[in-house]
Amino acid sequence: MLIVHVHVHVKPECVEAFKQASLANARESLKEAGIARFDCVQQQDDPTRFVLVEAYRTPQAPAAHKETRHYQAWRDAVAPMMAEPRSSVKYTNLFPEDAAW
Repeated sequence: MLIVHVHVHVKPECVEAFKQASLANARESLKEAGIARFDCVQQQDDPTRFVLVEAYRTPQAPAAHKETRHYQAWRDAVAPMMAEPRSSVKYTNLFPEDAAW
C-alpha cells in the first residue's frame, strides 16, 4: 500500500472554496478501484493549511487517479487558490501489514 500526504497551503480568502473542491474530489476518488482511502484534513491552528491523505492499493493507482476527470477538475480549480505550491510525501504502509481498507 502506498500512502501519499499532499500538503496544501491556501490563500485565506480561498479556504471555503478549497474545502468544497477538495471534498468533491475526495468523494469521487473513493469510487476509484485503486484508492483504499482518501482523507482531507484541515490544520486546527492554521485553517489555511490542509493535508490530503491518499491510500493507494497499487503503485499504478496514483497515475490512474491523475487521469480522472474529477482530479483534473480539482487540480485546475484549486491552482489559483494556492498560497504556495503544494508538496507531497510518499510513505509505505507498515501496519496493519495486510491493510486492504
